[in-house]
Amino acid sequence: MDFEALYGELAHGVEIVRELIFGVSQAEAQIKPTPDSWSILEVICHLYDEEREDFRPRLDIMLHRPNDPFPPNNTVENVTMRRYNERDLAEVFAAFAAERAKSLDWLRSLNNPDWDAVYTTPYRTMKAGDMFTSWVAHDSLHIRQLNELRWSRIVRLAAPYDDVGYAGDW
Repeated sequence: MDFEALYGELAHGVEIVRELIFGVSQAEAQIKPTPDSWSILEVICHLYDEEREDFRPRLDIMLHRPNDPFPPNNTVENVTMRRYNERDLAEVFAAFAAERAKSLDWLRSLNNPDWDAVYTTPYRTMKAGDMFTSWVAHDSLHIRQLNELRWSRIVRLAAPYDDVGYAGDW
């Protein structure tokens, strides 16, 4: 595993997200293209919660307290239970960026981590290195999602000129 390259991806992920929400108003951030999809705001809230409640604490358990259970994490339910779409976009993004900075500092503080440390949940067995790389990949999944939401926003802003096909296939 190329830790330095993956660490760089994690560090840069927050900047990519920042750029993807640049210029998006609070009202635009709350738009859900379909009733079952997430809004931009919901994606940012999810990234914030995953940063502080999922990846960093769970990787810490895998590396330092392998007999401890993972804390509960209800990612789908959190969207409605925590009323993500009613939050302030700028505040949530700032909180996410601050948590990511803590995560990056924490990762730098690790002294010779055992990336091969194995952890078993009721659902799977994985190595600490798998958790770290999943954390990095998680950003890319939501960057793709934010790109799709940004595309929908552009199409809405272009109305009544909704034939954006000349741009190329989406």
